[in-house]
Amino acid sequence: MVRLEFVGRMARHQKVFVELNELVMDKNQELQWRETARWIKFEEDVEEETDRWGKPHVASLSFRSLLELRKTISHGAVLLDLKQKTLPGIAHQVVEQMIISDQIKVEDRANVLRALLLKHSHPSDEKEHSSFTRNISAASLVSLMVNHQNSSNQTGQAEPSVTDPLMDGGGAAGTLTDSRIDVEKSEKDNPPILGMHRSKSKHELKLLEKIPENAEATVVLVGAVAFLEQPSMAFVRLQEAVLLESVLEVPVPVRFLFLLMGPPIANIDYHQIGRSISTLMSDKHFHEAAYLADERQDLLNAINSFLDCSIVLPPSEVGGEELLRSVARFQREMLRKREEQQGKELKVKEPKSPKDKALQAPFKPGVDPLRRSGRLFGGLIRDAARRYPKYASDLRDALNPQCMAAVIFIYFAALSPAVTFGGLLGEKTGGLIGVSELIIATAMQGVIFSLLGAQPLLVVGFSGPLLVFEEAFYSFCNANDMEYLTGRVWIGFWLVLIVVLIVAFEGSFLVRFVSRFTQEIFSFLISLIFIYETFSKLGKIFQEHPLQRCYLVNGTWTSSSCNHTVVDVPDKVVGEPNTALLTLVLMSGTFFIAFYLRKFKNSAFFPGKLRRMIGDFGVPISILIMVLVDYSIKDTYTQKLSVPTGFSVTSPEKRGWLIPPLGSDGQFPVWMMGASILPALLVFILIFMETQITTLIVCKKERMLLKGSGFHLDLLIIVAIGGVSALFGLPWLAAATVRSVTHTNALTVMSKAVAPGDKPRIQEVKEQRVTGFFVALFVGLSIVIGDLLRQIPIAVLFGIFLYMGVMSLNGIQLTERMLLLLMPPKYHPDHTYVRKVRTLRMHLFTAIQLVCLAALWAVMSTAASLAFPFVLILTVPVKWFLLPRIFTTREMQCLDADDAEPKFDEREGQDEYTEMHMPV
Repeated sequence: MVRLEFVGRMARHQKVFVELNELVMDKNQELQWRETARWIKFEEDVEEETDRWGKPHVASLSFRSLLELRKTISHGAVLLDLKQKTLPGIAHQVVEQMIISDQIKVEDRANVLRALLLKHSHPSDEKEHSSFTRNISAASLVSLMVNHQNSSNQTGQAEPSVTDPLMDGGGAAGTLTDSRIDVEKSEKDNPPILGMHRSKSKHELKLLEKIPENAEATVVLVGAVAFLEQPSMAFVRLQEAVLLESVLEVPVPVRFLFLLMGPPIANIDYHQIGRSISTLMSDKHFHEAAYLADERQDLLNAINSFLDCSIVLPPSEVGGEELLRSVARFQREMLRKREEQQGKELKVKEPKSPKDKALQAPFKPGVDPLRRSGRLFGGLIRDAARRYPKYASDLRDALNPQCMAAVIFIYFAALSPAVTFGGLLGEKTGGLIGVSELIIATAMQGVIFSLLGAQPLLVVGFSGPLLVFEEAFYSFCNANDMEYLTGRVWIGFWLVLIVVLIVAFEGSFLVRFVSRFTQEIFSFLISLIFIYETFSKLGKIFQEHPLQRCYLVNGTWTSSSCNHTVVDVPDKVVGEPNTALLTLVLMSGTFFIAFYLRKFKNSAFFPGKLRRMIGDFGVPISILIMVLVDYSIKDTYTQKLSVPTGFSVTSPEKRGWLIPPLGSDGQFPVWMMGASILPALLVFILIFMETQITTLIVCKKERMLLKGSGFHLDLLIIVAIGGVSALFGLPWLAAATVRSVTHTNALTVMSKAVAPGDKPRIQEVKEQRVTGFFVALFVGLSIVIGDLLRQIPIAVLFGIFLYMGVMSLNGIQLTERMLLLLMPPKYHPDHTYVRKVRTLRMHLFTAIQLVCLAALWAVMSTAASLAFPFVLILTVPVKWFLLPRIFTTREMQCLDADDAEPKFDEREGQDEYTEMHMPV
């Protein structure tokens, strides 16, 4: 039961706060304990020149200091589970144990006790302007004990100096040596002083945010004193953590205390030994061993284990990143071997009491949403039964300022692609579907999905593959003299039928077979479409507005070749001077401003909140700046976004809101009504792939979503609404990957209890429906600001397209491996698939993915572009049947395993702390 109690204690206190205090002389020539370093995870040192906290860093220890530490622990005093709750009581027990272990003499009792009770000071004390004195001086504590003794004995002795016996080894110590200090009586008579509460300073509040909840502290006291003849050490573990408010920088309960004092002439470095034990106590494995230790030997074994995983660098002038890489690789192998060994040796016995069983009960994950029930619509019913009972909490959880901020941010993130894709879609469909239709579809389908969807964190929107399909189907209809919008109506009918059948038989389980191999090809294809469309449209503008010499004659530009460009679109402006160059400037400016504002988010300028706001709103800021630049240049033409007035269609002269299923003349081919099932199947593949893959990414276990998701229900809602929308000439939408992940990240709450220099961890995600509802509603209302949207140059949208394509390439392993094709092996990064897969085999895997990508692009660029979703599906059997014949199981695990964690800004949540402590 005792061991199980320690296991429970260890589970509750996985983090520790370590503070190193050293004996120093203050400006009044009195000794005090001065905080010189601290550990939450990494080491932070106080800079002597400025008395400020330096940058968090990984502690580097000397091998000799670790050996000296091991030697002192093997001969020092070890007190485990000490039953004391105040500093004087702890000090009294430590001194008595030091005497018993022959580390100090009896006559040194009072000197050591006074040293332990000296005042503690911290770098933050001088910054706190308060009438309250933070630390109780040792003189006050000793005075309390002496006064109590004097009041009992009526001796009337004067209070001795605190620092006199510490400065020299004289006989001044005899004033307290001959009389016993009644510590327990002193504690009982004076509890208000030792336990005095006070309001926390701003510095403490910020530091406490970085310390995990339920963390316990370790106090390390080291220093040289003149009255000792040999180094003396004590390691204390309290039975219960106690709040020693006069000791630590922040009010954290203290569980461990380490004391090392000795003569200055001793051949040891007290500071380095203090750093060594502090680093050990901040190490997860060592402080777990310290919690579980039953005797001194357990601590020594833990030090030995720490040494087994430590690396000694011989004196050398070699340095640089190559040395760091080799050291990191070697240490990683050592840690892996230790974990394997501990997995075999450390087996805790199963608890028998209900309390202990509850303590060690494993987390029970939720029901797998892709598990088949074996009955019609079983998955759909299960999705609704699991998600809809949490509807009330979806509304309550939205009552948070972060949700309101997310609405504003995601509104721009959703509106920008809607406007961009709408402009391109209008050009590719001859104006039959444009910005107006796409904005209304985004608003309508977004509102319905946010109200009914099982995973309301998804953001529905238009995507690159759907744009390719719309262009291909429009070309097919023109070539066969059929009405494009009517053909879409019949595709919509078939879409509804297909999705009902797929959901009825729980076909969403097929997403299990879409591995990382296919996901990367699909993601790379979307990014490639963005980038290609940008430069394709830019090249077209350079053709329509060639660079040539034009002369201003009577207020007009004239030249023999200015207007020789032939175009098919009536009333289209061509041959304008400087238009192509200004378009290039606007596109490049939009891209670079948005790109560098995103990088600015991770810089060191400005306060953290302001920097994150600028980075998050980088796209709207870049659009605004470039629109102002274009507006300021009056004498150069640029093509603007075509937006209708009010809630009207893009081309009122060509179509209305309701599309007749039999065509405008009632002559739509009957054979095409049935044949539309084939393009409907292709559209369904695109929506299925993008929606389900997006759901998998958003619902990764690392995000710790609690309310679950519904693959069947979400697919039914998105596809069915899209199918019905075709009756009104609205585009089909899917769950947009980039926007959905951005939405989830905006609602993610990162834990503030993050060690300085450590990566932030997800605390929770605000799972609710309100943000998606308002984002879709505001996007729909944007149609009323058509006058403002009509001021946006098309070139600015090209820059946003390029930005979306380039940013989407980040985090794709295929992109990283493509870059490795151009690097010598010695410069390859230290990734798992690089270390455990031979270079040629890794390049072969990359080449196979590039071949699949090239096949997709070739099909998409030909007359058979309608079939490219089917070719995308063929990558699934390539992975499951072809690759296992080429690569081993281990190679596949390294190259295709879906183990990529979401990447978060390492500075997120740490900016205020960094500004407070890092030197300028």
